[in-house]
Amino acid sequence: MSELESYVPVEEVADYLSVKVSTIRQWVNKGFIPKTTYIKVGYTYRFNIPAVIEALKQEEPNPDATQTTQELELNFNEEDDL
Repeated sequence: MSELESYVPVEEVADYLSVKVSTIRQWVNKGFIPKTTYIKVGYTYRFNIPAVIEALKQEEPNPDATQTTQELELNFNEEDDL
């Protein structure tokens, strides 16, 4: 599997970007990291780092590609293994 096809846990995304896990969660909730850049596997989320980086390069979040903030907050707050 190539790097472009791999999905990693939120901790790896945070380490790669040198930010806290809570920052990644905030960016997801605000739409800066859209749903198209991650998948849910069981009770965890896995992120595609190149897709996340491309999304973060955008100036505005893309609301069409994300869940509502309320849905995301529920998902992220309920998952212990995120």
